[in-house]
Amino acid sequence: MSLSRDEVISQIHSALATVSDPELHRPLPDLGMVESVNFDGGLANIKILLTISGCPMRDKLKSDVTSAVSKVSGVEKVELEFGVMNEAQRDNVKKLLRGGREKFIPFAQPDSLTRVWAISSGKGGVGKSSVTVNLAAALSKRGFKVGVLDADVYGHSIPRLLGIEGQRPTAIDQTFIPVETNGIKVVSIEMFKPDRADPVAYRGPLLHRVLEQLLSDAYWGDLDFLLLDLPPGTGDIAISLGQLIPASEIIVVTTPQIAAAEVAERAGRIAHQLKQHVIGVIENMSAYTDPVSGAQVALFGQGGGQETAKRLSQLVGVD
Repeated sequence: MSLSRDEVISQIHSALATVSDPELHRPLPDLGMVESVNFDGGLANIKILLTISGCPMRDKLKSDVTSAVSKVSGVEKVELEFGVMNEAQRDNVKKLLRGGREKFIPFAQPDSLTRVWAISSGKGGVGKSSVTVNLAAALSKRGFKVGVLDADVYGHSIPRLLGIEGQRPTAIDQTFIPVETNGIKVVSIEMFKPDRADPVAYRGPLLHRVLEQLLSDAYWGDLDFLLLDLPPGTGDIAISLGQLIPASEIIVVTTPQIAAAEVAERAGRIAHQLKQHVIGVIENMSAYTDPVSGAQVALFGQGGGQETAKRLSQLVGVD
């Protein structure tokens, strides 16, 4: 027994409810993206509203909608049209993404379930960004939902390390969608510069505002972990993070040299002063493994990570 036209249209709407926007990860009907559905003689005609005219995921959206609707009994062909949301419709999307609230930092809310890990170091060149990227990849591989914020305003390198240099977030007015790669959501100040080589000449108050915007204007969705690649040292960004997200946790990266460890300790101390939790020390570049003999060679000395961990443990009262 064939379905009536109204029954087919109802099933098409149900099928569309199983399709999520590739960037916002919300069902299309919830976002107000389904403008119209018509059915006549086996042909399903559907109009989808995009948040912006140059939507980078248009082809993916077309494929997902066509696949879902084609499974509806009675549908022989799917015809898809795209339009663009007006300002009021985009405002509704932004309100939905924020839960009806004005702009806020979701990770600073008391009910936030996201663990915020700030990857810190006392000096540059210790591999802090590499540690951030590898930690994010490891967490994502284990099934966690992970975001990375490249907060190293002057020395940003996360996009290159993740192979997404030149890519920019999708903007919905003042809200933007992080670039996603291999399941990791990424935001970097580099993505907002006209040219990658342009320097960033920001001072204290402006740096605080930039960090606040990157945290509040991005739609991160539901994350298990947000990793921040901090600038080296104990400057404005480190202090601002402690003010904006007091519950953030700090991982200190150092190298085996004792001199580097002494500098790394300062990064942990400033976090402790800001009432943040120092949850670990990572010693990078610990040793080189000889591919022939299998012996480990300490090219950069030994003991730096252990010394940093010992001193910071004494500071926070943990053995």
